[in-house]
Amino acid sequence: MFLEPHFRGQRSGWIEVICGSMFSGKTEELIRRLKRARIAGQEVQIFKPYIDVRYSSAEVVSHDANSLLSTAIETSHALKNIPEQTQVLGIDEAQFFDDDLTNVLQDLALQGKRIIVAGLDMDYLGNPFGPMPNLLAVAEYITKVHAICPHCGNLATHSYRLTAVKDQVMVGDREQYEPRCRHCYSMGNILSLHPSAPS
Repeated sequence: MFLEPHFRGQRSGWIEVICGSMFSGKTEELIRRLKRARIAGQEVQIFKPYIDVRYSSAEVVSHDANSLLSTAIETSHALKNIPEQTQVLGIDEAQFFDDDLTNVLQDLALQGKRIIVAGLDMDYLGNPFGPMPNLLAVAEYITKVHAICPHCGNLATHSYRLTAVKDQVMVGDREQYEPRCRHCYSMGNILSLHPSAPS
């Protein structure tokens, strides 16, 4: 089949999304893929939202304490300034970014970048979280990882909030969240059980 000249020799970029609940290993999988890219000699850059300082302000850190140096940024538009030689781009906690993230990453994929995104697909109320649903719609590759529900041992898909804070965005760890399966989550999120609970 004859191909038009502008189809020849172009670099192939794509978007990979790793999603799931809290404590499901999203960041762990992101770090694993980025380390493999570096072993392969590829130029890698990692970014995270500036509000995520749970473990470090300068690193992407998994709950199992694996880490990679990263750059904290406020908006997705900062990604437009990455060096031309960057081949692989890692984004952690993508749910905290603005809605323009999807368009920015699609533009970078068209430039030939491999983009690996990790983030929560649902917030604590079980609703789609930030730009994640749009990223899932346009990604070439999707990996959904699962935690284990501490109450029944089934696969956990939801992030159950253990405090009465009502804000959608609340960066937290095991003191504020636990993973739950669909059934155990449906038995009652603290805010759905107590809608008048103080924030």
